[in-house]
Amino acid sequence: MAPRAPRGLAPALLWGLSLFLGLPGPVWVQLSPPPKSSSPTEPHPCHTCRGLVDSFNKGLERTIRDNFGGGNTAWEEEKLSKYKDSETRLVEVLEGVCSKSDFECHRLLELSEELVESWWFHKQQEAPDLFQWLCSDSLKLCCPSGTFGPSCLPCPGGAERPCSGYGQCEGEGTRGGSGHCDCQAGYGGEACGQCGLGYFEAQRNASHLVCSACFGPCARCSGPEESNCLQCKKGWALHHLKCVDIDECGTERASCGADQFCVNTEGSYECRDCAKACLGCMGAGPGRCKKCSPGYQQVGSKCLDVDECEMAVCPGENEQCENTEGSYRCVCAEGYTQIEGVCVKEQIPESAGFFSEMTEDELVVLQQMFFGVIICALATLAAKGDLVFTAIFIGAVAAMTGYWLSERSDRVLEGFIKGR
Repeated sequence: MAPRAPRGLAPALLWGLSLFLGLPGPVWVQLSPPPKSSSPTEPHPCHTCRGLVDSFNKGLERTIRDNFGGGNTAWEEEKLSKYKDSETRLVEVLEGVCSKSDFECHRLLELSEELVESWWFHKQQEAPDLFQWLCSDSLKLCCPSGTFGPSCLPCPGGAERPCSGYGQCEGEGTRGGSGHCDCQAGYGGEACGQCGLGYFEAQRNASHLVCSACFGPCARCSGPEESNCLQCKKGWALHHLKCVDIDECGTERASCGADQFCVNTEGSYECRDCAKACLGCMGAGPGRCKKCSPGYQQVGSKCLDVDECEMAVCPGENEQCENTEGSYRCVCAEGYTQIEGVCVKEQIPESAGFFSEMTEDELVVLQQMFFGVIICALATLAAKGDLVFTAIFIGAVAAMTGYWLSERSDRVLEGFIKGR
């Protein structure tokens, strides 16, 4: 197959440079190792390369039964080589390797497409594992399992069982990471080969370690019982192989505010607010006050609210006193409302008539509708030949016509005077 110019600006420039200098082959592009601190939102290049290879292998599986599509498959395979190893199949697979939105995959494919073609036509037999050949050996983005970093050093605990099998080696399988072991719950140490704080060795042999939890307050122990403690957690004291709670409130180890009191809890303590009646307290409620707050007075052993309303504390006219917790307030007496700081008698609105909220124009329309109904009724009776109702009907029509003309003439005259 004749070599093709790679896609992308940087690969194309390197390709042209190799042709200009008369080099025997293209200049291979090798990705530099990733920086030690990469953005958490971007996948490690090794993971991108692994995804690319996985997608490539799926494409091979998808096209395993395909052919050239020309109709005479036997002749095409005889004359144009086997479809299985053809450039046609390679192009079809590469076209579907990266999704449209996977920018990192497309970028890596542009940089490594020549390597993939070289493997396809020349290296498949000697290096059947594309991931190992491309991602680890050629691009140097990945490391073998159980190793990490630019030099693919073994993880703590060894490459066979990184982190002793009880944790995750940071950067394992990549050219990055610190190799630090993130141990599972209950395990600790550099290689997760020991039991962590609050756990003890329940079983151990040459290859396995089982760590079980100590009794609650024990930090280190020899067994699961309460009396197996060797070291206690914070807030507890070791006494005859048992962990006993320390009363921080009784030993003055607590640090609470002036208006708070201390409550001991298992392994710690809490600071809670004093009652509103107290200025400083020794416990909950108005009976544990050191001193009473303003608006309260001591009655026996408790600080109780003072009823200021028993004294003349609201001098304003028509005011009355309302006692509140620790204080009082002055409000207007019933039937009075406060206006600009003075209690004045509430004005009871007069009862409104049925037509009180209607405008003048609305009343005129309502009158005309009423007279219209009356005239219609009279017209109906007049049509039956009743002379009395006929006379009334004619009179009503004349009256309405005169009223309408007088109103109309007044408006026309007013408009003429105003120059409309």
